[in-house]
Amino acid sequence: MLTFLGFAMVLTFMFLIMSRRLTALVALTLVPIFYAIVAWALGSLGGETFSALSHIKLTALGPMMLDGIRTLAPTGVLLMFAILYFALMIDSGLFDPAVRWILRLVKGDPLKVALGTVLLTLLVSLDGDGSTTYMICVAALYPLFVRLRMNPLIMTCLMLLASGVMNLTPWGGPTARAASALHVDAAAVFVPMIPSMIAGIIWLFVLAYFYGRYERQRLGILELPTSGDDKKEPEVVVSQWEEARRPQLRWFNGGLTVVLMTTLVLGVLPLPVLFMIAFGIALIVNYPDIAVQKQRIGAHSETVLAVVSLIFAAGIFTGILSGTGMVDAMSKSLLSVIPPSMGPHLAVITSLVSLPFTFFISNDAFYFGVLPILSEAAGHYGISPVEMARASLIGQPVHLLSPLVPSTYLLVGLAKVEFGDHQRFALRWALVTSLVMLLCALLLQAFPLSARG
Repeated sequence: MLTFLGFAMVLTFMFLIMSRRLTALVALTLVPIFYAIVAWALGSLGGETFSALSHIKLTALGPMMLDGIRTLAPTGVLLMFAILYFALMIDSGLFDPAVRWILRLVKGDPLKVALGTVLLTLLVSLDGDGSTTYMICVAALYPLFVRLRMNPLIMTCLMLLASGVMNLTPWGGPTARAASALHVDAAAVFVPMIPSMIAGIIWLFVLAYFYGRYERQRLGILELPTSGDDKKEPEVVVSQWEEARRPQLRWFNGGLTVVLMTTLVLGVLPLPVLFMIAFGIALIVNYPDIAVQKQRIGAHSETVLAVVSLIFAAGIFTGILSGTGMVDAMSKSLLSVIPPSMGPHLAVITSLVSLPFTFFISNDAFYFGVLPILSEAAGHYGISPVEMARASLIGQPVHLLSPLVPSTYLLVGLAKVEFGDHQRFALRWALVTSLVMLLCALLLQAFPLSARG
């Protein structure tokens, strides 16, 4: 009965968010509470049929939910301050010189334009917001693609794949969801995946190089017409608020970001604490006036609230799923159908199924609904939750091609290409990108090809 209720809860959650009857925030909160009450009501009836539910007490539901929320609190803090920090760096204009340099460098050469597309997208993607990334990058590069008569599908493909790789940062979304769902430290998930991200990035530059060479041969190296306007700095910059720019503090902000990234990799302090400290320093140095500080925080409050509220709602979902024993029952039923020979390979299996799963269902449905069950089953073969969390991230480049991802519609709309054409063009390269990351993760043992025990 616990198994039935657990799967019913997961399926109901997935159905409600995929059919857009409820938002993920509301579904994560209300669906598990509903099924927990149902489990308590059935257990109170007694009898053999519902004996497995007799341990569930109505008074225990509150502590279950609080335990889940308490466990995810560090992840929520991490996301809040990571988003605010990188938003502040973008507002202050830290990345503006790099953007201008890229745009000056790539003009007139399709090969340089393709390489610059990857570089610019990687840079702007640091804030973890796909929609903002696409708006800035398409605005900067689309005119070049048009004037050079390059295929805009190359631009949308490279931007999407670069955004997909950068989506693995803890503040990008999937890593935080995986860490939240499995109650593991986001830093422990992210840091061992950095080499896989680097491998994916190198591959993207290789792909951009070959597409750039192809376009160069097809079109020739075209010099853009020279005019007085071309000598001016490009108007498109990453920083969208002129009053928030602090060009005189770029060296300080750059140094602070380098120190932050270094201490993050070295694990000097927990990630949430590192971002809180870095954000506090950046805020008071760049904007000493308290009214301006509130203004800058308020400018990004919508993004922060949307992400952090989801994490705390997930605490209720995972708290009830674990506290009632549903996840244990579901994993045992899953173990019964997995051939023993395949069990030790559940990490790799999870990485491979993440490709179609995150394409056909949302990240919320996969990470909060499917991953905990797979992880619990993998635990019986000696595969740790943190290894399963890393494995589950492999499918992110493919995920962004899903029709369930709103930012992708923004990308194709801005680039004036058909969604179906974009999917057909980019899907094979998204698959290759995921496989490159998978191979690197296995070589460096971010998760095991076969369980050690």
